[in-house]
Amino acid sequence: MIMKSYRISLVLFLTFLTGTAFAQQGEGGVKKTVNDLFKAMKTADTALLRSCFMPGAIMQTVVRNKEGNTRVMNEPVDSFIAAIARPHKEVYDERITFDMIRIDGELATVWAPYKFYLGDQFSHCGVDAFQLALVNGSWKILYLADTRRRQPCD
Repeated sequence: MIMKSYRISLVLFLTFLTGTAFAQQGEGGVKKTVNDLFKAMKTADTALLRSCFMPGAIMQTVVRNKEGNTRVMNEPVDSFIAAIARPHKEVYDERITFDMIRIDGELATVWAPYKFYLGDQFSHCGVDAFQLALVNGSWKILYLADTRRRQPCD
């Protein structure tokens, strides 16, 4: 009877571990990495922020200038992290919606409309487009491109 109970416990434990590993590899893991990025921004947690990115990750913003021309601006991840680390009065609060997540093996794509607030004050909106890779069981951001505009946001 004790041996049977032990086997059942072992099977349940292994099932839990397998389910947790699968969640980290699937959409749940992708969402966790993206949500950790925004949690790190909001709390100025640079260690968590850095852990979301692969070394050599690329960040770009696509905007229109005053003349109506499209510009693509590059920002090194280290510069982004330094900006988050600098003391700032308002909380950086980016609120996203997961519109689309696609996964093929170790590659994931996320399309996420957002609204960005400085504290309680609306700043801008747009879309975040992520490319992530599954590395050693964790999703890491390879590429992040975003758009930015004041309106329309809906």
